[in-house]
Amino acid sequence: MPETQNEKPSLTGIGAVRRKAVSVSREELVKQTRLSPDSPLPVVMEPAVPEVSLKAWTASNRDLIDTLLLRHGGILFRNFGVRTDEDFEQVMRALTSELIDYTYRSTPRQQVSGKVYTSTEYPADQSIPMHNEMSYASNWPQKIWFFCAQTAETGGETPIADSQRVFARIDPAVRQRFADRGVMYVRNYGDGLDLTWQNVFQTESKAEVEERCRRMGIELEWKDGGNRLRTRQVCQAVLEHPRTGDPLWFNQAHLFHVSSLPAEMRETLLSTFPEEGLPRNAYYGDGSAIAPEDLEEIRRAYAEESVAFPWQEGDVLLLDNLRVAHGRRPFAGKRRVVVGMAEPMGTGI
Repeated sequence: MPETQNEKPSLTGIGAVRRKAVSVSREELVKQTRLSPDSPLPVVMEPAVPEVSLKAWTASNRDLIDTLLLRHGGILFRNFGVRTDEDFEQVMRALTSELIDYTYRSTPRQQVSGKVYTSTEYPADQSIPMHNEMSYASNWPQKIWFFCAQTAETGGETPIADSQRVFARIDPAVRQRFADRGVMYVRNYGDGLDLTWQNVFQTESKAEVEERCRRMGIELEWKDGGNRLRTRQVCQAVLEHPRTGDPLWFNQAHLFHVSSLPAEMRETLLSTFPEEGLPRNAYYGDGSAIAPEDLEEIRRAYAEESVAFPWQEGDVLLLDNLRVAHGRRPFAGKRRVVVGMAEPMGTGI
């Protein structure tokens, strides 16, 4: 029957129209900003509406995160309400299933939950030089994550630097020397001054250590009846990014070299051990000593490219570990930043 002119509109229909939800795309749930107008690194992602789950949003926006990480090298996720180590690991797993263990260690860390580890446990009054994670080895994580569970009273920033820009800042002659020769890392275990070989290789088996060294191209020598171990490994100084082809400064020569230690500690060690017996040291890949001015040139480039920001509790920082180096500034008070690593690559896998 045709509708008559005096029929009243349905109140139910009007109510339904008024209550209709507004459609919001996944991208509109999160806004993209910068720490400052002149800081390209990192890009900052924050929720545009309340109660956005970072885990769920990450799982639904893998392509966008991949694009941003490739373009900028680092993403800071802020104000998403990430509170626990378990929350953090779930966010990491939403982006990748290839979380990795921290093996062939160079610094003291503790496993705290699943694939989550404490950040490097160095004294609070010391800086940790800029570096790409595990660039002293023949295999490395492509991604590294940081989660700030507790901010320090003062200091404790995690400075970052674009490894492509660091490469460009280093004097071309220095770059070429390192590119041609590589870097030799020499480590001595068993004197109680650095990590034990059992901690570094995460095993009590000498046979397993020997097999792992063979696979990773590490020369090893058991000393003092097998109580002490010396390893030598020549690794890359420069790496080509696998997706962009850009040249990256990718080594830890300046960090492993004895000159990175505080003066008093360095003098004590050199008065106690011959240079080849130091807990760790770095050389050009042919075994010759690295020129002090070359190391200073590297440190200068890192300092000029360094970007630092104050941590906020709940911050999650994702870095392309090949593209972006990180460090740690001294701090006072309690500080808790944990890390996770993902997507292994390299020649020693």
